[in-house]
Amino acid sequence: MASLTSVAFTSIGQTSCQRKVNVSSTRSLVSNFEGFRFRTSLFCHCVRFRASSSSSRMIIQCMSTATDVPPTVAETKMNFLKLYKRPIPSIYNTVLQELIVQQHLMRYKRTYQYDPVFALGFVTVYDRLMEGYPSEEDREAIFQAYITALKEDPEQYRIDAQKLEEWARGQTASSLVEFPSKEGEVEGLLKDIAERASGKGNFSYSRFFAVGLFRLLELANATEPTVLEKLCAVLNVNKRSVDRDLDVYRNLLSKLLQAKELLKEYVDR
Repeated sequence: MASLTSVAFTSIGQTSCQRKVNVSSTRSLVSNFEGFRFRTSLFCHCVRFRASSSSSRMIIQCMSTATDVPPTVAETKMNFLKLYKRPIPSIYNTVLQELIVQQHLMRYKRTYQYDPVFALGFVTVYDRLMEGYPSEEDREAIFQAYITALKEDPEQYRIDAQKLEEWARGQTASSLVEFPSKEGEVEGLLKDIAERASGKGNFSYSRFFAVGLFRLLELANATEPTVLEKLCAVLNVNKRSVDRDLDVYRNLLSKLLQAKELLKEYVDR
């Protein structure tokens, strides 16, 4: 497993301008990204492996079966490069390299199960990472290539993320944590997650999941710390892990902003 995480991403074309900027900004970003590179211990070991007695309507499309022969990390990266052939500025590519490696390792665990909250978390991370990308069309094309390279459905990610966002906008701090007593499509999805996280099925906690929870709270304007505690409790998720991962996420966003500002200053000169 350790050898997989060290596989280098095939070099994507960069301009000499980008290389110069990377000497300071990208090194700082890479150093900080070590905390958000989804350490294998979190992404690939903190997983409950038990037979699942239930399934979700929105989970079927993004699952692997026991009979699948998983591709290598190098093959997933190559698929990405085949699907998106244009150069990616290194300020963005540095993080994408790490994300695709770690998501590959999680994606091809035998008991992996797609999760709509996880999808919301990934979409949130991706959109904020790529905010300010020179071309909106290219930004979406990279997203499509990234998810497709992992043999998942990029449209499903977007649809599920949008569905959860729309639901969260209509919630309050109190109603958000009362989903177990309510009926509805999203409520059903959250109940399924809570059941699997309790040990009655496959549940893969990850930092994407933590960011997905944060996004739900953000959209519901539920800023009180006790709301996150209650939401973690009803979902059977360890709040301490969520707190830690959200701190890393916020730090990553801060570093990304600093790196992008350095790049902008260099280009403006």
